[in-house]
Amino acid sequence: MGVRKRLSAEARKSEQKSQAFAKLLNIPTSPRKMRLVADLVRGKEVFRALGILKFSNKEAAARVEKLLRSAIANWEEKNQQKAEAGQLYVSTIFVGCAPMLKRLRTAPQGRGYRIRKRANHVTLFVDTIDNTKDA
Repeated sequence: MGVRKRLSAEARKSEQKSQAFAKLLNIPTSPRKMRLVADLVRGKEVFRALGILKFSNKEAAARVEKLLRSAIANWEEKNQQKAEAGQLYVSTIFVGCAPMLKRLRTAPQGRGYRIRKRANHVTLFVDTIDNTKDA
């Protein structure tokens, strides 16, 4: 690994040590459906976001709710204090594509149709609201 690449990787790692985040990998839902749920909570205060996810009809909302609870717990562990209402917000949430499972479905006249079973990765960062006022 080159020097510049190693230095930038070390800087990225040290930056992540100060941030609270959670990742959910290989979720068997299409990324497009998961992004609809991610857009609901992006930038919201965490307890309000939990309420939105709890009463959402989407199947992906339950997975994002669990992920958000994990990110809150990670923040509490790093800062050695309990999260209070109005203190944390969802600073970043993004959905990326995971490897696709490719299957064949039988079709008429000896043909086969390809079925792509999509999956995704979700990464969620939480941060204190005070940091946004300073920047």
